[in-house]
Amino acid sequence: MNARPGPARAVAALRRGGVGIAALMLACALWELYKLVGPDTGAHLFGASVLPRADARSMPHVWDVVARMGTPESSAAGSPSVGAAMLQACWFTLRVSIAGWLAGVVGGFALAVLMHGSRIAEAAVYPWVVLSQTVPLIALAPLVVGWGGKIHVGDLVWERWMSVALIASYLAFFPVAVGALRGLQSPQQAHVELFRAQAASPWRTFRSLRLPASIPYVLPALRLGAATAVVGAVVAEVSTGTKGGIGRLIIAYAQSASGDPAKPWAAIVAAGALGLVAAGLVTLLSLGLGRYRIAEVS
Repeated sequence: MNARPGPARAVAALRRGGVGIAALMLACALWELYKLVGPDTGAHLFGASVLPRADARSMPHVWDVVARMGTPESSAAGSPSVGAAMLQACWFTLRVSIAGWLAGVVGGFALAVLMHGSRIAEAAVYPWVVLSQTVPLIALAPLVVGWGGKIHVGDLVWERWMSVALIASYLAFFPVAVGALRGLQSPQQAHVELFRAQAASPWRTFRSLRLPASIPYVLPALRLGAATAVVGAVVAEVSTGTKGGIGRLIIAYAQSASGDPAKPWAAIVAAGALGLVAAGLVTLLSLGLGRYRIAEVS
């Protein structure tokens, strides 16, 4: 089996990039269209809001949000621009998210291997894996901070960002565990029997058959896990009061939303872009995993 030629991969990458840009432009166009035709007071049905308000205070123009990123954060002397503050906050959150994602990947894949190795373990663990995702992060965050504050191992001091990373890993491990389990179970029985006929050890079968077969399932799970790790980190920053990240920046900017509506929306856009960056970094990792799969299959 040969890898896709370089020019073909470049064309596919350009095509995906073009689709992404087109989707972004469509989202901006829909935003402006709703702002043009939507009701300023929104729409309500039986007392519940079903459509958001389209007034300038609630929905600033797209170009106003972009322009606000280049202006000073506040009127104080030497204040950085909103864009610079967002980049610094995103860098903090990205590092914490990567730490949480790595922990989630290790934990999720270990659970997948455990469930694959024993039907009893799968029947016992899988329902709890699914049930774990029903616990709201807002309720979980104070518990994690409280438990972490009691951890003292030598010179190790549990810091607030570690709680954020742990919560991020809590969201990241689920798609990895489910995707890896599905991938490890994907080889056909005939292929498994062929390895047994050749007296292959369980480790050889796992490394040369099940692990390569799981890659098409694991890669989307890794990308989803990276995006959910960012979501978990942003929510955890808000819930735990961790400073320095984009989550706290959104809360800080929201306090001036009435007089400067473009400012909090700029931070929200940055948080969304951060999730795309995290998923994009995993896509780069997938290139190496793809080559590994080709080498093992060949």
